[in-house]
Amino acid sequence: MGYRRYDTEQEVKVLNTIYALLRLYTNFFQPVMKLISKERVGSKVKKTYDQARTPFQRVLESPFVSQQAKDDLKEQYEVLNPVQLKREIIKLQDKLDALARSKNNRKWEERHVNLEYILR
Repeated sequence: MGYRRYDTEQEVKVLNTIYALLRLYTNFFQPVMKLISKERVGSKVKKTYDQARTPFQRVLESPFVSQQAKDDLKEQYEVLNPVQLKREIIKLQDKLDALARSKNNRKWEERHVNLEYILR
């Protein structure tokens, strides 16, 4: 999201929508390699990683999650489209950028008008 300040109500709504979509995209479609072990060999550290899997796949493999929760997640996964999710995220990011730019332009114009008044 960058280093801008998003403080208007409209910007916050867009941000919340982005985060909701990003949660789905990250947890269902972004694989992660987990570190299994680290072993020091002299001055070097040898790291061993697990096979890359999504958080969704790891939940399905977990014995600590109920079968009902796994079934609910599978149903949710079946209706998701990663390409569509990514497109929506990008579209919302562009909208957020436009909102922030318009807000900054208004602030610049207000300062510019005040400066013209002072310089007269």
